[in-house]
Amino acid sequence: MNKEIAGTTVEVNEEGYLTDMSQWNEAIAAAIAAEEGVGPLGDGHWKVIRYLREQQAKGAALTIRSMGKSGIVTTKELYDLFPGGPLKKSSKIAGIPKPVGCI
Repeated sequence: MNKEIAGTTVEVNEEGYLTDMSQWNEAIAAAIAAEEGVGPLGDGHWKVIRYLREQQAKGAALTIRSMGKSGIVTTKELYDLFPGGPLKKSSKIAGIPKPVGCI
């Protein structure tokens, strides 16, 4: 289904995740972050977002544990940056599909 985010019409699934990574941009990320109660996006957020997009492009499976071992953030920092579902929220903001392990 279509949704307008930051003045751009994008394709999202029923949970609000972008279905086409190429439609993503930083303005869309900031708007989704505001919707999710995260932000304003700082350097720490952007490091996680860029890392998630790189890993998704490689086809890597994303988990909280792999994020904690990434060297990008510790698990605690991930929870601090994206409270209330850090991997779900960071993935949505990054414009990638919801990780398989997330409910």
